[in-house]
Amino acid sequence: MRNMTLARGASPARAYIEQLLPGVLDGSIAPGRVFHQEFILDQAPEAHRVVADRRVVKALLRP
Repeated sequence: MRNMTLARGASPARAYIEQLLPGVLDGSIAPGRVFHQEFILDQAPEAHRVVADRRVVKALLRP
């Protein structure tokens, strides 16, 4: 296993959010490929909890 390398880097998500978020919100981009679970805005505390507990990686909050 000495020849194995593991590397990671920051996601450039902020660079694309203005371009992609409208498509997610209007349904032209399927958020299932980006987000693991959707929540309504009133469920924000629960969304934060499941992300913090690592049960969900990406949560989408809808108004």
